Amino acid sequence: MRARLTRFAALLLALTLAACAAQHQHEAATTPVLVQADGSYPRQPLEKDSVVVKVVQHGVKNLQDFDTVAEGLEVNLGRMVEFARRACSEGAKPDFILFNEFPLTGYSSGSRDEKLRFTIEIPGPETDRLGEIARECDSYIIFGSYARDADWPGHILSINAVIDRSGRVAKKYWKTRNVKRLNADGEIPTTTIEGVRDRYREMYGVEEEFPVLQTEFGNIAVSTVQLDPFVFAAYAMRGVEIMFRTSTLFSTSDVRATAFFNRFYSAMSNITFPPGEYARYGGGSLIVGPRGQILAQDETNNESVIEAEIPIAEFREGRTIPRFPLEVVAPVFEQYQQEVPMNHLDLPANQLPQTRPAMKQLLDDSSRWLNAQDGDN
Repeated sequence: MRARLTRFAALLLALTLAACAAQHQHEAATTPVLVQADGSYPRQPLEKDSVVVKVVQHGVKNLQDFDTVAEGLEVNLGRMVEFARRACSEGAKPDFILFNEFPLTGYSSGSRDEKLRFTIEIPGPETDRLGEIARECDSYIIFGSYARDADWPGHILSINAVIDRSGRVAKKYWKTRNVKRLNADGEIPTTTIEGVRDRYREMYGVEEEFPVLQTEFGNIAVSTVQLDPFVFAAYAMRGVEIMFRTSTLFSTSDVRATAFFNRFYSAMSNITFPPGEYARYGGGSLIVGPRGQILAQDETNNESVIEAEIPIAEFREGRTIPRFPLEVVAPVFEQYQQEVPMNHLDLPANQLPQTRPAMKQLLDDSSRWLNAQDGDN
């Protein structure tokens, strides 16, 4: 009897291992190639050897401060059009014009249901109007916004839109993840890829987690993520050459170091604030090179347009993705357990946290670290 049980167990183990191997082969066959094994990366032929990046730094009035949302959007959109035309008419002709994180909506306080009123749809009337300016200027226009999407009811999305020279929305960049545990009083309640990753993958594909837009002026991506080196390393491995970033608050050293470590050009657009307690957080927008060197910057809190020329053809010649020592650090990385699990915001609309304190409570309840049992580690 014992011999038969041993043979049965061995057969069962062999069948299990075969099934696991088959599943692994299936996943490997169906997963798209995200990183080239030889260090190269896909790209389009360049239209010209050098490109001009312009960064707009300006103030925004929050939509909730207007009598109606429509009035607020009209005013804020008008300011964007004004600054885009200024960028097109002063200095060198731009190939990319970068705006900040919330040039249309500003930042509005209140509950989730209240803040959903102060969002836009992308594409929509606002991107249509900006598309006209992109065609007029023959330039890409890039900006961030709070957004809503019928496919994601109840979710407040942080989206960076890229409008191409033909005036269409060429790409929508979801925010990868929010910084966590920054303040004790609450957590950012917007929905990011991290919070709903499995459903995001089902709808858009794994390659859309770190998408690179191959343009005639170079490979670009856009992000609102701050203080998160792994996110930008992933973009670098995917072949980004110019990393556009939008913010409401940011660290200059983060922008410079990220460009230096990942060997790409980068630009950051920050909002400006009226005189008062927040003024010190405004401005400072900059464009940096792949050694972290500052190519252009407005260190003040004033409204402005800065520009820099990028020798993209020279930069691309012989270039590979960064040489990260993943095999060296793998033993440590494989044992690291992320505090908050993926998909923590994949909830019905009526269960999504309404406020920053409620979002903190959700993260606390989901935390693997706060809720670890004795012997788990």
